[in-house]
Amino acid sequence: MTRFEQISARWLRAAVAAVLMASIPGWAEVGRASPAAGTYGGAPQDMGGGRAYTFVTLDGGGKPSAIGIRLSEAALSALPVEPPRGTEAVEYVLPFPKEAESAGYTHVGIDWNPKGHVPPGIYDAPHFDFHFYLISPEQREKITAKGDDIARARKAPAPEMMPEGYILPEGTEVPRMGAHAIDPQSPEFNKQPFTKTFIYGFYDGAIAFLEPMVTKAFLETKPNTSEPVKLPRAYSQRAYYPTQYTVKYDESQREYVISLDGLTSR
Repeated sequence: MTRFEQISARWLRAAVAAVLMASIPGWAEVGRASPAAGTYGGAPQDMGGGRAYTFVTLDGGGKPSAIGIRLSEAALSALPVEPPRGTEAVEYVLPFPKEAESAGYTHVGIDWNPKGHVPPGIYDAPHFDFHFYLISPEQREKITAKGDDIARARKAPAPEMMPEGYILPEGTEVPRMGAHAIDPQSPEFNKQPFTKTFIYGFYDGAIAFLEPMVTKAFLETKPNTSEPVKLPRAYSQRAYYPTQYTVKYDESQREYVISLDGLTSR
């Protein structure tokens, strides 16, 4: 066999092997390139009179640079005026697109609080809690914040894992979430009206979620604002964490946008 025939035979065998591997479930995933740069949307869910969905934006290297939620303009209409009996909020659970997997977030839980929630005089205006969860739905179901679980729900993180200036007040633990760390320097704690704020959630001393909170009235002003996010010195789990968060109205799409921006792997 000549050298040309030997090379041709090797090419033919490689091509046949590639076709066979592609036909076997799972093999097609091996060696797949990173998703292309761009913005990818998750499956939309009904909310109010409209819809809500998640998105992720990937940079040129296929890494997440922003992750967030979009609400159609109609999503702010026809919302429940009363929460379900025994609760303060109506929850809308949104999946992320598969392209967001590397960011480290598992899903979003939007809590619509038609009567607000504690503490009175601070967060009692109708508002949304946008929970970006780093724990799975199954892990959330195990958080009861009662009985034997109360100590885990109230456990504070190590000092280096608490964001700069934040505190974890006792009594902020909530079933299926964990405890809520607040920034006492936020405007709502300094005699200013609550419009938006940023919360960190912890369970058993580890970060469980990141949470922009925004009033319905503020969204209806069609804002365009970004705020820096205060950061801890260390993190309990690897993920892409934001350096700022944005609340804005996209006039071209007639959608409200709540996003975590400047994502950095930490």
